Amino acid sequence: MNLQEHYNELYKKSSEAILVGNYKLDSQINNESDSRFGITFLIRPSEIIKANIQSFLDELKAIEPNQYYYPDSDIHITLMSIISCYDGFTLDAINVHEYIDLIQQSLVILDKIKIEFRGVTASPSAIMIQGFPTDESLNNFRDKLREDFKKSSLQQSIDSRYAISTAHSTVLRFQEKLENPQKLMQVVEKYRDHDFGEFQVENLELVYNDWYQREKNTIHLAEFRI
Repeated sequence: MNLQEHYNELYKKSSEAILVGNYKLDSQINNESDSRFGITFLIRPSEIIKANIQSFLDELKAIEPNQYYYPDSDIHITLMSIISCYDGFTLDAINVHEYIDLIQQSLVILDKIKIEFRGVTASPSAIMIQGFPTDESLNNFRDKLREDFKKSSLQQSIDSRYAISTAHSTVLRFQEKLENPQKLMQVVEKYRDHDFGEFQVENLELVYNDWYQREKNTIHLAEFRI
């Protein structure tokens, strides 16, 4: 997949939809009884990059203060959604150590991952920072994880929603009617090619999480240094 083309196509369709009011509101964000949980293998961007992202979000907040903005603690890149969030999933349904052992085996092929955060894109329900791996290391590691999980008998739903191939980070979700979509998209357009920074991944995290990766609902299961 050409990531730039993918992000561009997504942005073109979504920005047009947002401007004419065809965006989607997330009705579950403030639902305290939302019981969708899963297991995610993820990457956290560096503190410098998170600070750069928050500066961008501050500009959006000034225009649309009532939307859902990700705090630093929740900003992430999904390396692999191992068990996609679903209603009623709890940790006692799996043996966490078996998942950790399998990931350790897959890690043998991984040397390093570097990711550049450059520009922003959109979906009909969110604003995202565009991530670009600097080489094929991330894709190769994802393929190894797919292969190893499919050989195993562990519960997993890898690629059941879609085959993950991007390195984006969702930073805003629409939860209320937009007050000024034109101004919002003007700011987004200003940051379309903005350089948020590049970082070398040092840690990978395995977590039990809700749909929004909120820190208060996340259980840290393991950390892998690379």
